Amino acid sequence: MDWIEFPSLSRGTLRDLRISIDGSFREFTRAYGETLERMFEPLEDFLVFLEGLLIGSPWPIVLAVLVGIVFLMSRDLKVTIGSLIALALIGVFGMWEDTMRTIAMVATCTLMAVILGIPIGILMARSDRVQGVVNPILDLMQTMPSFVYLIPVVMIFGLGKVPGVIAVVVYAIPPMIRLTNLGIRLVDSDVLEAADAFGSNARQKLTNVQLPLALPTIMAGINQCIMMSLAMVVIASMIGVKGLGQPVLNAINNQYFTMGVMNGLAIVAIAIIFDRATQAYGKRLQKHSEVIHG
Repeated sequence: MDWIEFPSLSRGTLRDLRISIDGSFREFTRAYGETLERMFEPLEDFLVFLEGLLIGSPWPIVLAVLVGIVFLMSRDLKVTIGSLIALALIGVFGMWEDTMRTIAMVATCTLMAVILGIPIGILMARSDRVQGVVNPILDLMQTMPSFVYLIPVVMIFGLGKVPGVIAVVVYAIPPMIRLTNLGIRLVDSDVLEAADAFGSNARQKLTNVQLPLALPTIMAGINQCIMMSLAMVVIASMIGVKGLGQPVLNAINNQYFTMGVMNGLAIVAIAIIFDRATQAYGKRLQKHSEVIHG
């Protein structure tokens, strides 16, 4: 049996198409690259400020503040003591500065994801049409190989902090949007009817009822956003983002086993600290929500 040949474009046509698209993107970067860089200068300034604050401050104060934040979020002595030991070991093994750079990067990216993701999630929750448009985009963002994110941002911004932040945010923001949408949609209709009975308008229902009850789910989105940001740290080091990712990349290039393992374990330790603290805080919000809901 003869197989029917699948119709396809010729190699010459494909080459011309790729050249045309690449040329158009290069023209776009030349025309608007400087404008886009100026737009993101405040973001870079904030990241530089946060890095300087964490690295320049005396390490006992920074350690005390970080451990204090973990305790306030988790209210768990085991998690707090474990975080103290992990951060102290990171300092003893000479990885403190890189760890602070990584924490600053993750904090900045998470803040950006929250600022952008929550409004988009609210729009999706309020409109099925918006949800139908945004969901395929989120599917694409979550299935696209993470290395691909680096190509357009490097072409526009070059190497440095800003392209790293943009690539990490694009990679980490989908769970923030999805879980915000889910949390608002899961609010009990009886509660919304009660809010209507008291004369609440749409804005009051959102701020006083839906968002407070959706907070545990939104917190789970923040948790996933932090984890995905940390997962992107090593890849972002390829475009000049300093932190724990660069020693890991150097270890891969030069086959330094000990350096790679130690910095990899530092990333794992930071991930566990963030994960335990945010999960514990989310569970506390869940219990509080159940008490109010009950």
